[in-house]
Amino acid sequence: MIGSDTNNNNLITALYCRLSVEDMRMGESMSIENQRLMLTDYAQQHGFKNTKLYIDDGYSGTNNNRPAYVEMLNDIYDDKIGTVIVKDQSRLSRDHLESDKLMELVFPTYNVRFIAITDGVDSVNGFNDMTTMRNWFNDFYARDTSKKIRAVQRAKGERGERVGSTIPYGYMKDPDGSKKLIPDPETAPIVRRIFEMCASGLGTSKICDTLSGERVVCPSVYAFRKTGCRSGSPSLDRPYHWSQTTVRKMLSNQEYCGDTVNFKTYSKSNKLKKRLANAPENILIFKNTHEAIIDRKTFDVVQKHYEGRKRPDKIMGKVDKYAGYLYCGECGSRLYLRQGRSIDPATNNYSCSGHSKRMTDCTAHYIRAVVLDEIVLAALRKVTAYAREHADEFYAKVMSNGETEAKKRLKESERLRAKYNSRLSQLDSIIRTLYEDRVIGRITPERYDQLSTVYENEQADIKAKLSELEERIDISRLREECVNEFIAKAKEYVEMQTVTPELMRVFIRRIDVWEKEVKYSRTCGNRIDICFTFLPEALTTIKGECIELLPANAAKTQNPEG
Repeated sequence: MIGSDTNNNNLITALYCRLSVEDMRMGESMSIENQRLMLTDYAQQHGFKNTKLYIDDGYSGTNNNRPAYVEMLNDIYDDKIGTVIVKDQSRLSRDHLESDKLMELVFPTYNVRFIAITDGVDSVNGFNDMTTMRNWFNDFYARDTSKKIRAVQRAKGERGERVGSTIPYGYMKDPDGSKKLIPDPETAPIVRRIFEMCASGLGTSKICDTLSGERVVCPSVYAFRKTGCRSGSPSLDRPYHWSQTTVRKMLSNQEYCGDTVNFKTYSKSNKLKKRLANAPENILIFKNTHEAIIDRKTFDVVQKHYEGRKRPDKIMGKVDKYAGYLYCGECGSRLYLRQGRSIDPATNNYSCSGHSKRMTDCTAHYIRAVVLDEIVLAALRKVTAYAREHADEFYAKVMSNGETEAKKRLKESERLRAKYNSRLSQLDSIIRTLYEDRVIGRITPERYDQLSTVYENEQADIKAKLSELEERIDISRLREECVNEFIAKAKEYVEMQTVTPELMRVFIRRIDVWEKEVKYSRTCGNRIDICFTFLPEALTTIKGECIELLPANAAKTQNPEG
């Protein structure tokens, strides 16, 4: 039942206090203690009884889901509150829509008297135009503050500083520098194990079951126990419950490679608190800014798994070992495993997703899983044996393939790099001179803007070309690293009984399956191209380059069984 003016004093007198981070900078006058004393003294001096404090400490006025604020509104809707007293209108809210709704609709409807002490507002005397204007100014202040904070955060993010407030599970703040992350000795080993389990073929559900079975405390509960932070809504009654969403986010977090990733999410305005995923081109990545927990190769393998079919097998709980490796040679689409509970495992096969989803004009070619295993295993044994037993010859063949052409390209790239750097220096000098001419009046501002735009566009174009050149120059160095690592792994993996996710990760980058040369033939097999890891990843799309390097075309195989 809605109260009346005569019995307001018998209801609760709500003394509402709020303090945000921005308010703290304004000094002691805005502190919670100062507000509490001011409101309490005012209530005593003016005869308000049955007072109750509602305090939101550390909450922005643009947030309408503040705990004490929501509690106060619920008490108003339950006809428990007769008067609301605040220090000033901005304590109630900095959202002018919310403030106006309360003053013009909610308080009158439930017969609640509203008092803002320092603003001289008392609803008994009615609201004037200045009251509404003050709500608008409070909103403007919040928007202006938000704009300034966003600008500061943008500048920090563009400099490579971490702008996220949440520390990834597995890391902790460096005691010597709060902005730097270091591995947490308690949780970093758990992160490594999660990545290793995923790289070995386990799906997220199996990983969660394993961690829960071993009574490993989940990230949200661990953070609560260590810092008291309730981010992630920790279930304290289920401290060992790991969710698939948590594990999946960890497996896609590039910060574990030692990189700082800024602006992964954004909000549309200061009023909308929901964070939205940012477009890839708006995300800034700064590499090697802190100690890595996961090496890049393992991280790339895990991402490759999830680029393919993300769902693990429901029976075994494992991700298909070829996920992210198997492609159609005709259209470039992925090949996915077709299987079923009532189907003979020997007939399980991989078929082109481009054809099945009608995304391309590709044919309905396929390859049986058992046949693919045989071919891949035979190629692995042959290539690794050659690399192991004839290491020097293998190294020479790989490094000498196209070496003359490679040296020619490298020399040309170095020449272009010197040319581009020289031109960039010239452009800097030209723009500086133009600016001086504009300052002393030799050229008009309009002419300066026209010329400087032309030169700045040329600078941007040259910088883009330089970036491409650097990538090309690095390929020869990457090739040598890949070859040496391949030889070392070939000596380590001598016995290969079956194709495993680990072998795929160590030795293979990509497999292309082509249509049969004679369609629908039962004797003519599919052409299969296997690209091994002794080529840098930048060259895996150059079909056939690695094939020519191996004895008897070990990486180019025909499937005789269809």
